[in-house]
Amino acid sequence: MKEDIAVLKAKLNMETSVIAWKELQRFFASGMVLRVDGQLDLVEVGCQISLDNKQQVEQWLMEGSLRQVQDQEARKWFEEDTALWALVVRPWVLVQDRT
Repeated sequence: MKEDIAVLKAKLNMETSVIAWKELQRFFASGMVLRVDGQLDLVEVGCQISLDNKQQVEQWLMEGSLRQVQDQEARKWFEEDTALWALVVRPWVLVQDRT
């Protein structure tokens, strides 16, 4: 089991990338973008979502460390042409602002 998780994390890590917020507008408009707090590991969050660890994901949602992107921050990222770390974990696009 631990080996399977390590393989999943390695795979997810290879799928992360830096992307301009402007490229994610259609996903944001569909409500499919989740912001991952900078205190969390983007790959770990993606892993827990992939593993369907509802308890952990719900905890992050309740804490606000994982949440939908707010209109005001989306507007700011658009205006500042911000680049974000991103990871697709279907159906979600996870983003993390590392600035």
